[in-house]
Amino acid sequence: MAIDLKDVQSVYKDAGSNIIFSTMDLKRENHDADLEMIQDLAEHLPAFENSLNIRYPDAGLAVAFGFSRKAWDYLFPDAKRPKELEEFEPVVGPKYTAPATPADLFFHVRAKDSAVPFELMTMVMERIQDNVTVLDETHGFRYFEGRAIIGFVDGTENPSALDTPDYAVIGDEDPAFINGSYAFAQKYAHDMEAWNKLKTEQQEQAIGRKKFNDVELEDDQKAPNAHNIASQDNEGGVEHKIVRMNVPFSNPTEGVNGTYFIGYARHWTVTKRMLTNMFTKSDRLLDFSTPETGEVFFIPSLTVLAKIADGEDF
Repeated sequence: MAIDLKDVQSVYKDAGSNIIFSTMDLKRENHDADLEMIQDLAEHLPAFENSLNIRYPDAGLAVAFGFSRKAWDYLFPDAKRPKELEEFEPVVGPKYTAPATPADLFFHVRAKDSAVPFELMTMVMERIQDNVTVLDETHGFRYFEGRAIIGFVDGTENPSALDTPDYAVIGDEDPAFINGSYAFAQKYAHDMEAWNKLKTEQQEQAIGRKKFNDVELEDDQKAPNAHNIASQDNEGGVEHKIVRMNVPFSNPTEGVNGTYFIGYARHWTVTKRMLTNMFTKSDRLLDFSTPETGEVFFIPSLTVLAKIADGEDF
């Protein structure tokens, strides 16, 4: 059974130019009412996306929507569960910890025109607001040349465009959930004042790449815990990959600067090993970046969304 990209939500494409991330909890006041709301959302969300893409074809609207393990078990207690979907546990390293911040629902909405994500999420909230509590809403943007807010080119470690779906989309290893994906969402706050006090060469040693042209440094030029060393997963002697998106966000007058990291993966275990390596090896970037949130979500295929909408087994 081959991956069908027409059945995949937008998990392997560009992070976007104008982005809204949101995590929510179900109020859990009435299971049947919550399930009915989710079924209604599963029916209408693809239609909303299609409608807006017809109305604003140049905006490039893309949407990913998913469920955490605790939401899945609550909503669908008798259904199959995606094989690798689990509750995220904190990753404790010698210096830093990746916190677990439980949430039920996840939205990643992006477009070239900032009005379009606003319109989509307004339409969504009109249908779900009575049943959810919003935990976080973060508005991101595309920085110059697609760089991260710390000034380095983003996505260098991603697979090539042709190979991306193979790393981001679940295959026939889990046939009931083929064309889905595992998303890990993590919000970081940066100490930009401290980061900007470093010389360019020190920043490059911390990242493991040249800042201007993105050329990788030789190993002996990198810090031992450089980001592109500490964040790798080389299990079994093979370099495993995911689709990484680092989205800048900022309230400059408040001195708030950060990155919303989203990693889409065929296998959550790969992302989990990368994250574990980052924190157990005290990734140099963590000296300037404080993780504030962390949760893993399953992004269902359009087929599974349709089955949810119809109340069918999957």
